[in-house]
Amino acid sequence: MRENDMLEKEEIFSKVLRAGRRTYFFDVRATKADDYYITITESKKFTEEDGSFHFKKHKIYLYKEDFAAFREILDEMTEFVLNTKGEEVISERHQKDFRKYFSEENELESVTESFTDLSFEDI
Repeated sequence: MRENDMLEKEEIFSKVLRAGRRTYFFDVRATKADDYYITITESKKFTEEDGSFHFKKHKIYLYKEDFAAFREILDEMTEFVLNTKGEEVISERHQKDFRKYFSEENELESVTESFTDLSFEDI
């Protein structure tokens, strides 16, 4: 087993955030010098057509010397998004409904455009 794999196993403190198909793992780990750092791992589940699935993982290592700047930028970015777009979440379901509504609306318009308007005087 590689030395890096051994370090990854030593978790000091952990939290998990489940968010739909994504799961975020926040882990405090120790360096060789017994200092602490944080790893943030995003794990996303992908399902294949045959029903099998796999996970894709992305990991960020965050060291103490970067905590203040990271927190400041994260706070600024989250405030910007919430102030600009509000707290309403537009999920995939909403987007599918919107596309469905939008496509039905377009179908209605195309049916209406092909319709010939007749008055009773024309009959």
